[in-house]
Amino acid sequence: MKTNVGGIDKIIRILAGVALIAWALMGGPVWAWIGVVPLATGLLGWCPAYTLFGMNTCPLSKK
Repeated sequence: MKTNVGGIDKIIRILAGVALIAWALMGGPVWAWIGVVPLATGLLGWCPAYTLFGMNTCPLSKK
C-alpha cells in the first residue's frame, strides 16, 4: 500500500470521520457510522478509491 492521501486531505477526512461518528453516538442516523471510512483512510493515508481512479494527493509519493 503506497500512501495516496496527503496533507489537507488527511485532516479533512479525519475531522469528517470524527464528526460523523460523534453524531452517530449522540443518537444520529445509523448511516452516520460511515464516518469510520474517512477516519480510517485519513489515519492510514491510503484510500482504495484513489487507487482505483488513479488519484493521489500525497506530494511525497507522486514521484
